[in-house]
Amino acid sequence: MASDREVLREIWEGKIPVCFQLHEDEIIDLQVPEKYYLMVPRLSYFPLVTDKVRKHFVKFIHPEKHESEMWLEYNGIALKWHYPIGVLFDMNNNSDIQLPWNITVHFDKFPEDELLHCTSRDTVESHFLACLKEADVLKHKTQIVTNMQKKDHTQLWLGLQNDKFDQFWAVNRKLMELGSEDFFKYIPFRCYYKDEHMIQRLIRPVTDNGDRKNLKDMLKELYPDSADVDRWKVTTHGIEPPKDTPLQWMSEHLSYPDNFLHLILTLKT
Repeated sequence: MASDREVLREIWEGKIPVCFQLHEDEIIDLQVPEKYYLMVPRLSYFPLVTDKVRKHFVKFIHPEKHESEMWLEYNGIALKWHYPIGVLFDMNNNSDIQLPWNITVHFDKFPEDELLHCTSRDTVESHFLACLKEADVLKHKTQIVTNMQKKDHTQLWLGLQNDKFDQFWAVNRKLMELGSEDFFKYIPFRCYYKDEHMIQRLIRPVTDNGDRKNLKDMLKELYPDSADVDRWKVTTHGIEPPKDTPLQWMSEHLSYPDNFLHLILTLKT
């Protein structure tokens, strides 16, 4: 299982400074609301950290919209709530990004064709647990998540929701155990490139000969026709892991709480 606890904690404690501002067309008050600033965990989801944002802005919008679903936008792009915050930041920003991250808040004109609805934290919990189960099926021959007790599911969820590292990892370590195997069955990962759909493939952490695969090997499998995979830049958690990093180690230490590696791909010029 994951052994470099310092790495796990550093990843867990990653935060992004965000400046939220209400879209000017939705303000009905003569007074323009002040911007709202938060340090948000990279590993969390926006619906889990924006209750205070909603409370701050809702009094400045039309009363008919007070119960409307709040959604977020950056540079004209609607932000998918079911992606972890760190993934959204890395997808939408380049190396010269100015912090804080400026995000626009909306209560009107929900983009039905771009976003899923999220009516409560229960929706986020259902999505999170579904991802956990999918990752578990990919990693293990026996389904650990399915065989867990309800209290373990609850502890995982509360650890994520309340930003409690020890509470979360007390259970999540079971999902990183190898059992009688030396490696996971497959590496749970999701790649994102430009505006294309999320990329997933069945990729094993070792070759048929038992040699460890690394990040470069994964890129070769994803893009077999690419003349030079070193042109691909891979970002996760705001960093660029070396191409020779073993996939098994990455899965154990750099996965998000949903147990997936989330990798942002860009082509270097």
